[in-house]
Amino acid sequence: MLFGKIDYINLAPFHVFLKRYIRSTRFKQSIEYKKSFPSDLNCKFKSRRIDAAFISSIQSRRGNFRCLNAGIVAKNEIRSVLVKKGSYKADSHSATSNALAKVLEIEGEVTIGDKALKLYLEDPDGYVDLAKVWFEKHRMPFVFARFCMVRHDQYYEKLITRFLRTKVKIPRYMLSRYAQKSDISSHEIREYLKLVSYNINTKSAKSLKRFLKESR
Repeated sequence: MLFGKIDYINLAPFHVFLKRYIRSTRFKQSIEYKKSFPSDLNCKFKSRRIDAAFISSIQSRRGNFRCLNAGIVAKNEIRSVLVKKGSYKADSHSATSNALAKVLEIEGEVTIGDKALKLYLEDPDGYVDLAKVWFEKHRMPFVFARFCMVRHDQYYEKLITRFLRTKVKIPRYMLSRYAQKSDISSHEIREYLKLVSYNINTKSAKSLKRFLKESR
């Protein structure tokens, strides 16, 4: 099995869960080998070079694959998907974030991930939080990614069901690693993760459907 890993802080709880849940050393090694940024994983997933991944919501619209009710959901604000006012410049790492900026008619440089979170913490007034704007406009959370799979459906269904039922606590040593790598404090990482949900519930699904319709 080949799982594509997005190596961002927003999926840290899932990665901690995988380390505890997966027994296969080979599978663990394959996850590290296949880690990348969202748009690259989208391509690898569509070409069947990986079995499953959290792929961009806009890329999950249709295809010969299945998606589960799990993803990366901004409850309100997100702080890691930003637009800096100025001339428009897309972030090549995320199709969904670029599409969301266009749907919301917000022009500026799009930045995502840990880099964006660091920029926000340094200058929160200098950026527009796209998830926050979406929430203020529609009063619904925004779904940035969905867990989808092309093979081994039963295994991944069991994995995701267990993850959504598990309250994951990130060990201190792993928080320190993320903090050192991103230059963001452990405290700020904890606060950031409070903004993220992984369960695509009825309201999130409705929001996703609306976004996909508006982004056509």
